[in-house]
Amino acid sequence: MENGNQPVKKVRAGTISVSIFENAGKGRNGEATTFNSVVLQKRYKDKNGVWQTSGSLNVHDLPKAALLLQEAYRHLVLKQAVSAGADESAADEDIIEEVI
Repeated sequence: MENGNQPVKKVRAGTISVSIFENAGKGRNGEATTFNSVVLQKRYKDKNGVWQTSGSLNVHDLPKAALLLQEAYRHLVLKQAVSAGADESAADEDIIEEVI
């Protein structure tokens, strides 16, 4: 968790998870604003069987991490497009064009 906030979205694939947090801050001109941060974590059991959290991944974790980070990006882009007044289908088309 970041600053005691609960994530606005969390996606998981096995022991790998990505959490999206919304934070309050100040913009360049001192105005109140919000920004998002993304946290990638891996859960594992230590030698005593106690669950631990790490940011270190092995080669087999990378495809899951990539998929989850892509989903976090998609969520944030769609959220930004909706808040700007665009509909989700238009935002989906933009994402597809970016990937291609």
